[in-house]
Amino acid sequence: MEFRIFEPNKSVSHDVADADKIKLVISHKDIVSRDDLLCYNYFMLTLRECVAEAEERRVAIGHFNISTVEGIWAIARAARELDLPVIIGVSEGERDWFGVRQAAALVASVREELQHQIFFNADHTYSFDRVKEAIDAGFDAVIFDGSKLPLEENIAETKKCVDYARRVNREIVVEGELGFIGTSSKLLDAVPAGVGLGQDDLVKPQTAAEFVRVTAVDLLAPAVGNIHGMLRSQADPALDIDRIKLIRQAAARPLVLHGASGNTDDDIRRAIAAGVAIIHINTELRVAYRNALRQTLQENPDEVAPYKILKPAALAMQAVVEKKLKLFNNL
Repeated sequence: MEFRIFEPNKSVSHDVADADKIKLVISHKDIVSRDDLLCYNYFMLTLRECVAEAEERRVAIGHFNISTVEGIWAIARAARELDLPVIIGVSEGERDWFGVRQAAALVASVREELQHQIFFNADHTYSFDRVKEAIDAGFDAVIFDGSKLPLEENIAETKKCVDYARRVNREIVVEGELGFIGTSSKLLDAVPAGVGLGQDDLVKPQTAAEFVRVTAVDLLAPAVGNIHGMLRSQADPALDIDRIKLIRQAAARPLVLHGASGNTDDDIRRAIAAGVAIIHINTELRVAYRNALRQTLQENPDEVAPYKILKPAALAMQAVVEKKLKLFNNL
């Protein structure tokens, strides 16, 4: 029998005879208690390996955005409780508020403390300079969003980002985006302006295949009926599940579903089965945070301690993350 020991950026095989020298696991799924391990860092999968495993198991990794420290802890604790990998994301606006290097350092410290697979992503980045900034700050993944650009320009800029990431660290995961789905994670009264949901508006499989071939991105986020934000009074438009399957086959890359806060559970399950490996949630977290914070302030008008005011909001976000992770992983 052969065991695998997972180290950062590589996996090394050892004979079972080595088991008396170092504690080994067949895979991270077989770990019963991390307290039994000498140093769990050596057994953590990379983001690439987690995505590959998600595809193999027909589940999806949850990606959740944050703007504050309590958001990081809410996501990390939910993932740790369910023993699932998770991605924490920050858009350009979110990381400008938090601080690019400060956010990266804090997520890294939480990952180290919890000894858990918590990855950090530079969500929706609109220029090479901002992609470079995130890579240089130590992010695990970056998204260049050229969805509003002409296709040729989107391809050229995405490839530039991929090339830089490869020079710095080949383990950095780079995602490209095709098709405009809006830009804001907020409650909506209608589909965002400029977003088309007709058959000719959504990404075509052959376009996705060419985009991936030229750019060499690791992940692809196509427009398949999804929208950023969340409709206030109804479910978001239905996803084009058949298109997702065709794009996955043509592009031969794991797919990412953005703007999933308002999609139905059934659409989410079918999208995963069709080839989605990562799912983004932001608006639902923001709504949970806002609602819990408002209730706390109404019920405790004299409270002035921030950590007491913010705790219910953090717990509300954690509950959303747990619910979504269970959905994405058929739990």
